[in-house]
Amino acid sequence: MSDSGRTDGTSRSDDGRGRHARPSERRSRRIREAPGEAASSGQTRLPRSSRRAEGSSGSTSSSSSSSSSSASGARRSAASSRASRRSRSSGPSDHRQLGSTPVKAVLGILAVLLLIGGGYGYATVGKLGDSLATTGGLDLGDQADGATDILLVGIDSRTDAKGKPLSQQEIDMLRAGEEETTSTDTMILIRIPNDGSSATAVSLPRDTYVDGGSELGNVKLNQIYGSTKYNYETEKADEAAADGEEYNEDKVSKEGIQKGREALIGSIGNLTGISVDHYAEVGLLGFVLLTDAVGGVDVCLNNAVDEPLSGANFPAGQQTLDGPNALSFVRQRHDLPRGDLDRITRQQAYLASLANKILSAKTLSNPGQLSKLNDAVSRSLTIDDGWDIMGLATQMQNLTGGNVSFQTIPVTSIDGTGDYGESVVTVDPNQVHGFFDDLLGDSKKDGSDESESEETTEESIPDYDAAASTVSVLNAGNVDGLATRVGDLVAGAGFTVDEVGNHDESGVSESQVNVADVNDPAARDLAKKLGDLQVVEDPTLAEGQISVTLSGTYTGPGATEDDTRTLDSSDSGDSSSTDTGDSSDGSGDSSETVGVPGTMDAGSEEDQAPIKADESDTMCVN
Repeated sequence: MSDSGRTDGTSRSDDGRGRHARPSERRSRRIREAPGEAASSGQTRLPRSSRRAEGSSGSTSSSSSSSSSSASGARRSAASSRASRRSRSSGPSDHRQLGSTPVKAVLGILAVLLLIGGGYGYATVGKLGDSLATTGGLDLGDQADGATDILLVGIDSRTDAKGKPLSQQEIDMLRAGEEETTSTDTMILIRIPNDGSSATAVSLPRDTYVDGGSELGNVKLNQIYGSTKYNYETEKADEAAADGEEYNEDKVSKEGIQKGREALIGSIGNLTGISVDHYAEVGLLGFVLLTDAVGGVDVCLNNAVDEPLSGANFPAGQQTLDGPNALSFVRQRHDLPRGDLDRITRQQAYLASLANKILSAKTLSNPGQLSKLNDAVSRSLTIDDGWDIMGLATQMQNLTGGNVSFQTIPVTSIDGTGDYGESVVTVDPNQVHGFFDDLLGDSKKDGSDESESEETTEESIPDYDAAASTVSVLNAGNVDGLATRVGDLVAGAGFTVDEVGNHDESGVSESQVNVADVNDPAARDLAKKLGDLQVVEDPTLAEGQISVTLSGTYTGPGATEDDTRTLDSSDSGDSSSTDTGDSSDGSGDSSETVGVPGTMDAGSEEDQAPIKADESDTMCVN
């Protein structure tokens, strides 16, 4: 959030990401928007640790050494001087790009198992659910948008899901080195309509450049988890050193992991416009074990490859790969025409082949192979504790390979430039939102009765005195100046605006209008003018008080700096009427795109076509 600086030390909510703001959680503290503090979305913002170094908060500067390493007093004492020399923290120095790339394949294979949950066998799924590691405390959605959205995240780890260190033999099988990193180089969203009729696994390129909020500034998507974890750990190390208290490294590390998960869930929610309903996290080992459990998987290459960094050394044509070799196959991104996007295509083609093999009668009727699959998943997968695995299997029991597909989010360029000259993948968030809306299709808007009800509601709003309503406009996302712009429009429509600022809950998934009585004509009409926002009852508000909460996915009037719409416009709910250029093909100049787009796009329509899991022939790839 950036409609005002937080001057009271209030941190982001531990559980405020990816959901609606609940009325009971709204606090009465008024946060005024400081003039001149709302920067443009492209402006570089310093993370919390760097702001301390400049004396803006008056607290001890953050350490630049990762608290996951030794927490000795000497290293903490030296941390302050190092932090003061940093202009910006994007996380610890071990955020390397190469080490954790095999996770991309691990995530995908686990995605396949989730996608074919029904066919996997009820008894098998039941046993699997009992053996999985779980994590609690994540604030997730409830499938309210008509679909189950599952975020799968790959973490470079040398332990299994139960915390047991891998053997040296297992580490050698990974071909990924001895050290682990905190980058999330694999992020896949699985979108399943609530009727279970289809499933789509959508890959998010690791270098996707997004607005990470006031904590991180503009940042690659794969750095949000690790950078947030790092900043939290260094803050706690500083506090312990300043207070002369013992630093509990294990406790703080676990808390930092949770902060990283929350930040990533919120950022992906802002990027995609959806609320994440379930979360899964995996390590590297699962890939080799799962591949070998089914006796290897067929792949096909257009050309022979010999790339030493990944260990990929394969002839052209079709071949069957075991676990370690398949790992090299999906790791390679150098010497490929589209770099990471070609690697994603390799992964998706591989997953489609794997799904076919797992769904085959030969695999599902083989107790030995099912046992190996169970062991592979239970050793490598951590899920949120609210996940009903059997329920998911039931929901998807009639799913077939023909209804399982693999896609990648639309991007505007694959050779863009970040704020510090780094190579990034640029995206238009509005285009990404539309992409996910299209995936859900008619499931989200299938009720003709609902449409008729909405039309009736619109027609039946009685006359009211706008000036008699007192409105507060609160920014609950990370779009700079959003509350100011919308507040000005609300005032221009005749309402009395008495508060513009930041909401106490960050990462709220959907914008809404809160009012004591949902039948209040002023609130209903204002919600309509702002883009058909939901009207939510809040008994803590007095009669005549209205509160507008704006999330990072808000697309109504005032959504961008160059939005020319007013609340009197007939197209106020149509985000396409903003004067941001044509973003449907990524060629427009959207103000929500961060970084400088390059000249290379995602490739031809054939390159970007969805990959189906029922392909009769093995798909040949670069």
